[in-house]
Amino acid sequence: MAAPPSAKGPPDLTAVLTKARGLLGSEPGVAAGMARDVLALAPARPEARLLLGAALRRSGDPASAVVALTPLVAQAPGTWGAQFELGAALAALGDTAAAISHLGRAAALNPKSSLALHALGDQLAIQGDHKAAAEAQGRATPGSLSDALLRQGVEALIAGDHAAADAILKVRFGLHPTDPTAVRLLADAALQLGAADATEALLRPQLENAPQFMPARQAYLRLQLLQSRPREALIHAERLLAQAPGTGLFLALRAEARRQTGDHEGAKADFAAALECAPDQPRLWLGQGHVLRALGDQAGAVVAYRQSLARAPTLGEAYWSLADLKVFRFSPADHAAMEAALAAPDASDDDLAHLHFALGKALEDEGVYGAAFDHYAKANSLRRAATPYDWQANRAFVRRVLETHTPAFFATRLGVGDPSPDPIFILGLPRSGSTLVEQILASHSAVEGLSELPDLMAIASQLIDGADAAARDGYPAMLADLPPKAFADLGADYLRRARGSRRTGRPLFVDKAPNNVLQLGLICLILPRAKIIDARRDPMACGFSIFKQNFARGAAYGCDLADIGRYYRDYLTLMAHFDAVLPGRVHRVIHEDLVRDPEGQVSRLLTYCGLEFEPACLRFHETVRPVRTASSEQVRRPLSTDGLEQWRKFEPWLEPLRAALG
Repeated sequence: MAAPPSAKGPPDLTAVLTKARGLLGSEPGVAAGMARDVLALAPARPEARLLLGAALRRSGDPASAVVALTPLVAQAPGTWGAQFELGAALAALGDTAAAISHLGRAAALNPKSSLALHALGDQLAIQGDHKAAAEAQGRATPGSLSDALLRQGVEALIAGDHAAADAILKVRFGLHPTDPTAVRLLADAALQLGAADATEALLRPQLENAPQFMPARQAYLRLQLLQSRPREALIHAERLLAQAPGTGLFLALRAEARRQTGDHEGAKADFAAALECAPDQPRLWLGQGHVLRALGDQAGAVVAYRQSLARAPTLGEAYWSLADLKVFRFSPADHAAMEAALAAPDASDDDLAHLHFALGKALEDEGVYGAAFDHYAKANSLRRAATPYDWQANRAFVRRVLETHTPAFFATRLGVGDPSPDPIFILGLPRSGSTLVEQILASHSAVEGLSELPDLMAIASQLIDGADAAARDGYPAMLADLPPKAFADLGADYLRRARGSRRTGRPLFVDKAPNNVLQLGLICLILPRAKIIDARRDPMACGFSIFKQNFARGAAYGCDLADIGRYYRDYLTLMAHFDAVLPGRVHRVIHEDLVRDPEGQVSRLLTYCGLEFEPACLRFHETVRPVRTASSEQVRRPLSTDGLEQWRKFEPWLEPLRAALG
């Protein structure tokens, strides 16, 4: 007998599509299947084809999305959603020119689409049209980076309040963290909020889910550079250049990664190639200037910085870079130009801080010390507002270091750590003469100078991030819970990381990151045969030199004279403790003694390092090697006592420093 006809009628295709749209963000694969089912029954429904393309793109299959969307765009070129989805799919495939064409049409059809504008800006930057890229991403539209409500949604996302985040990001702006294009916008917003960890958490999955989507990899690369992970950044720069050879933006990013790893010749070549692609980009000239300075080409650096200013007259960093050459002197015309830049309406706080530092240096060179100090104070006030410093937290950390690293603590851990004698750590405070000590050591045939490596701080951060909340807050006490083998593993990890910066076959190398002083106990545990040098300078001279030095990052205490004094006292407490607990472990170089008795002090230094005396160490200024710290010009000249008392010219304004030093 025949089966009775089904009582079930044809499916409600509109209801199916509505349900599929609801699944687009969370389950795009299911949404794609539902869209296909609708198209099987109604091939002519354009909304089903659009939904299929959008779902395929979010599912990580942009090639199939392009196949699905291309006929729809040809049929209905005025549909902004179809233009956007096709442009986003082409962007995910790395087809920049075609992506720009369709994203541009989408933005024209819907000028309020922040997502289309942000995605278009990414593609324009890759193409090399940085001005148009900035205009696209800087346009104030609902859901753009300037939208306070978007930032509020991102803050909720970072805090883990997904209900509040969804109400803003998904319901209000149609953004979902599984969409690579939306993730790019959210990542930029998170980074603007200073949430580097959240930015990384957003971007990292996209490297696997959408490996050809260059904007996500580019953003991740930039984040690695900001977090002082240049070797990781270099890997991603190579991937991008393999995908899009000769792209100026990617050449510039690789140049910066190479510069940070110490490959200055490679960075110089990359910046030159990037400038051929975009000669009007002021920051490319700025980067090239930094590299030329590190290589000792001061004249070339000046030319590069001038080229940068010719293209961006309010770029304060370029003026500061000229001032930071130390031996450079500004002309009256330069002084007037800096004053004009200070009054420019488009000058950012960062520009203003750089300009005040540069004007302070110009006026100090002219002997106008009161006005110079006023500019230094204004610069530091801007810096302090952007990067506040908690001196009480630092003092509490030092107290925990002292409580943890006792004689008994070290006695029960004899023999732990990696036995390599390769590293020589120079630590203390910035502007204490550490670059000079490194230059002396790097003039020895057995020592390579690597400047300031981020590796030890990265290992400490890794330990803290991997601990539970209670242990994290109590670092370094958590070191007491590590098994003996862990210290050797951490030492080997440091050596492996540092190996990426080494360029010669010399057996020993110098890491002169000043902030390593806060990890002195960790050094002693994981690298028990490493040499440790405390570079010390008169506290008033050192403190004022820090105050007038424009640090990019890592010295937030340097923005306030009293904070500098407190930090210096904490540093003295720390060093005195280790002198008592591990006598002779640290060798001290007093800058003033080194300047006045170089032969005696250098001999003592080399003996401590287990090195034979070599005359080249006294002729350190003749050593040709890249130097990328603030003292790069001084260490290329013979020693002089001229600068030892320079701080006294500012003594009337330094009472807060003196009082804090006690």
